[in-house]
Amino acid sequence: MHIASGKRPGWRLALGFLAGVLLIAMLAIILGLNACSPGSAQDQTPTAIVARTLDDHSYARPQEARVRHVDLDLTADFTAKVLKGTASLTLDTTANAKHVILDVKALDISSVTDASGAPLQYTLGALDPMMGEALTVELPQGRQKVVIHYQTTGDGTALQWLDPAQTAGKKLPFLFSQGEEINTRTWIPTQDSPAIRQTYSARIVVPTALVAVMSADNKLTPKGEAVPGHPNQRAFRFDMDKPVAPYLIALAIGDIGFKAEDRRTGVYAEKAVLDKAAYEFADMGKMVDAAEKLYGPYQWGRYDVLVLPPSFPYGGMENPTLTFATPTVLAGDRSLVSLVAHELAHSWSGNLVTNATWEDFWLNEGFTVYFENRIMEQVYGPDRAAMLRVLGYQDLQTDMKTLNAPGGHPEYTRLHPDLKGINPDDYFTDVPYEKGANFLRMLEHHFGRPKLDAYLTGYFHRYAFQSMTTEAFVVDLRQNLLHNDDGLEKDLKIHEWLYDEGMPDNVVLPSSPALDEAAAAAKAFAAGGDVKTLNTTDYAYPQWVYFLNAMPDTLTADQMASLDAQYGFTKSHNDEILFAWLMLAVQHHYLPAMPALETFLTTQGRMKFCQPLYAALMKQADWGVALAQKIYGEARPGYHYLTREAVDPVVNPPAGSASASSPASAT
Repeated sequence: MHIASGKRPGWRLALGFLAGVLLIAMLAIILGLNACSPGSAQDQTPTAIVARTLDDHSYARPQEARVRHVDLDLTADFTAKVLKGTASLTLDTTANAKHVILDVKALDISSVTDASGAPLQYTLGALDPMMGEALTVELPQGRQKVVIHYQTTGDGTALQWLDPAQTAGKKLPFLFSQGEEINTRTWIPTQDSPAIRQTYSARIVVPTALVAVMSADNKLTPKGEAVPGHPNQRAFRFDMDKPVAPYLIALAIGDIGFKAEDRRTGVYAEKAVLDKAAYEFADMGKMVDAAEKLYGPYQWGRYDVLVLPPSFPYGGMENPTLTFATPTVLAGDRSLVSLVAHELAHSWSGNLVTNATWEDFWLNEGFTVYFENRIMEQVYGPDRAAMLRVLGYQDLQTDMKTLNAPGGHPEYTRLHPDLKGINPDDYFTDVPYEKGANFLRMLEHHFGRPKLDAYLTGYFHRYAFQSMTTEAFVVDLRQNLLHNDDGLEKDLKIHEWLYDEGMPDNVVLPSSPALDEAAAAAKAFAAGGDVKTLNTTDYAYPQWVYFLNAMPDTLTADQMASLDAQYGFTKSHNDEILFAWLMLAVQHHYLPAMPALETFLTTQGRMKFCQPLYAALMKQADWGVALAQKIYGEARPGYHYLTREAVDPVVNPPAGSASASSPASAT
């Protein structure tokens, strides 16, 4: 656990607090919020609550000076593996602002100037292992634009530089960024808080053989433009005219091609996998249509997906206009497209209305899981959606059990945890996702879909392109759904859902007859049944996963072999099914699956798969520990920083730590 630096003596803290109050009041006047006395009705509106919220994971003090626009001019050097150039920041400031405070980490800053090129004085604060440094830039005569000249370093966590061998094409290098949660500060010097939304533009210079894409519009230079004096380079320009949280500024560079799916959706991918990716995501347009029917117009123009190389640590990342996706969903049968539904749903919950702090993460992910399932129901039917709800709840129960185990973090079972001094990456479990979705399903059960849908549509409209806290959400919920009925709020256990540990007893348990059949088949087989008599002909992938998860600890080697012979699990092209099978194979030391396990762990780096498999191996003291350490030694250099952070304490736990016996779950 890292404690944030910058603590002050008591009297300085008091003065700082008073100064902050005055600055907030001045900002309210400037923004036309008519600053009012504490406790008044207007002071308790969601907008006012968010306006006075400070982000514990940022050094920024936006009440004095706030970044409004970022203009990047960067050159990608694949030999040195750095981005080098400038970030020009346009500011909104109070009349007497003396400085602006930015977040930076692992950046090499050479100078800071104003728009004319005149030097500006700046200082770097003490380095905090989690938060990096506070870059304080003086603003003489109220300057409202600063230009930072800098380059990235190898210690940054947002950028992953891949050698050709680590890509699908094997011929050209690749670069991608991953800013969530607080990693953008390692490639862009800005105010790295989701509460400080910013528009941005960029000019990205790359080697001629490569293509740059960003989470922004690039209509002007889709094929790049010449760079005078540099015949081996070309430049791409981008513009995002809608304010986004900094973690949503995203960049990828590689041997990238594009195929349109319809008038406003399409797929980017390495050319080696482009056709496969375009086939897999053919229903993207249908998903956008379904989402709009549920909660209003899609407000970002295009919706495209970029399939990244296998080391991408997440299933997907909801960068506006351009979802980043893992190739592990390319099953060849469009069975894993719920990931696209999830990232698309973020275009409303997360990108349009964004968590103001990382303690409010569930406002992004819980809403999105609920929305994702509604899209899947619209496009693929209620049975498919019901199966996915059950699988999600199963994952939630697994994480709850791990977090409540000795040495775990039961406080992380809250939707709104206290993360001050804690890296928000450490709170990355299924709790904000699935507990948050179950909270909304509880509201749906009480109010009915029409009323909840009307509320959610209004919520996205009221706070479009704004940030939101849990406290502000509760105020909005009271006003627009509960209608200030204190008794109803108590009966629905709203406070317990949001602020208490565990699951309230009014959770609406999901069910799926199709998964019940799969569980019954697993039970019959485990009791000695003949695998050839099981009726599994029309199983969808969730049924196979549930079938495998339902297998007991008493399976024999012969039973494992008969399952594999009948269904070919070890050779499955569906990574969700393969993962469930490999977990079972590790548990029962099924040797024929071990080569597939090694291949799986060395050819993709998705945290959801890697961390649990290594943890399962580490529990097999007589054989698994050595195998885990052997595989990890080979695979680790190709994993993303976030995956290494998740797996390092599992494979090589500190002496005496709880990690060796009960590793935390990763999604």
